[in-house]
Amino acid sequence: MSLDNRPHYSGGCQCGAVRFHVDGKLGAASVCHCRMCQKAFGNFYAPLVSVHRDSRLVWTRGEPKRFRSSNFGLRGFCGDCGTPLTYEAPDGVALAIAAFDEPEEIAPTMQWGLEGKLPYVDSIHGLEGYSTEEDPDAADFVNDIVSFQHPDHDTETWPPEERT
Repeated sequence: MSLDNRPHYSGGCQCGAVRFHVDGKLGAASVCHCRMCQKAFGNFYAPLVSVHRDSRLVWTRGEPKRFRSSNFGLRGFCGDCGTPLTYEAPDGVALAIAAFDEPEEIAPTMQWGLEGKLPYVDSIHGLEGYSTEEDPDAADFVNDIVSFQHPDHDTETWPPEERT
């Protein structure tokens, strides 16, 4: 919580070049299945949460590049790593839920764009699933991974040192 007892949220892109803070409440959280959102996120749908009109969104490191996806909408993304960050329209700004440092706190409550919903989305939860560590053929690969992803918290500088 911030000093004035308003909620405070932080997040950013995968590489850390763009970071944001929201001071105040978030609005509605949803997923959009429309084809434009699918393309913008490179995914089955776009999970988004609006920034409440009485809240303040501040870009604390860098700022998204923007693509005008329609006559009404802008799509914000990191120009370095490509992480989708925003949907900006005349009625406000929505942020990508997974870009938040604690996305588990932001559960969608509605769906939009059902006309574009892919026919298999509702059955994905029933697919057989495994944790990363459960794949014995990938164990050596997984154990050797060194992540260059920005951590899920604010950092004074990023990256911490040159990478090879």
